Amino acid sequence: MSSTLFSTVYNPRYVLLKASLAALMMTIAAVALSACQPFGTEASTQSAVWSCTTVDAPFRYSACHIDAQALTSDRYQLKLFWQDADEQTLLSFDNLVNTLPASQTLAFAMNAGMYNERYAPIGYTVIEGDEKRSLNLKEGGGNFHLLPNGVMWWNQAGKVKITESNALAKLIDSGNADIWYATQSGPMLVIDGEIHPQFNEESTSMKFRNGVGVCRDGNDINVQMVNSEEPVNFYHFAELFKDGLNCPNALFLDGGVASALYAPSIDKHDKKDMGVIIGVVETPE
Repeated sequence: MSSTLFSTVYNPRYVLLKASLAALMMTIAAVALSACQPFGTEASTQSAVWSCTTVDAPFRYSACHIDAQALTSDRYQLKLFWQDADEQTLLSFDNLVNTLPASQTLAFAMNAGMYNERYAPIGYTVIEGDEKRSLNLKEGGGNFHLLPNGVMWWNQAGKVKITESNALAKLIDSGNADIWYATQSGPMLVIDGEIHPQFNEESTSMKFRNGVGVCRDGNDINVQMVNSEEPVNFYHFAELFKDGLNCPNALFLDGGVASALYAPSIDKHDKKDMGVIIGVVETPE
């Protein structure tokens, strides 16, 4: 055997390189195998069903979404909260969390619409089939009456819709609205794929704002709750729902000091007093 061949076979650096390549191939094979295996139920369920995030463009905002299909299950429920068992206004996310059964957790939540000086809702409000406030079709000043305004509502099966207020009145009168929860606010942000006609792209009215949309991701429907982290005008806030989140219908909930978000998964927990609260409750199986 020649000395050249001997050095090629037994050179320590060659042996080390060969061993490293073998280890790399084993790692790749292990990863490929694991990719074929199902992930843990908790990880895959949470990432697939709901999530919260903070985004920097087109303006800084935080958003939480949940797949609408998940709301038809027993594990996740979209709810409105206003008063405790003694009919005292909850006011805060902390008080709401403290009233939940030990078996439930609040995934995320935000203020659900406008209220008066007593933190009572000024628009149509239904909680577990009980009408707390009637549908408000009056004209007037302020954002609530920047018509058309609208109602976010859902039935006991968890099917969520956002409907212009007068259109919903007709559904109610005809008996075609099975309402388990409802919150009315205004103005509508997006109406059947179009931005509210009274919004001005060049408006200098810049406020912190929050809203909700029923949106599409391909063939899937999801609910998006958005809280701006910087002042924005109505037009660009609505444009986010229409073009950025693909929401055919979206509703403004409130703005300024009233905007509030609870999303512990992204370290958001506003300490504000508010009226009705909308949130997703999870009951682990």
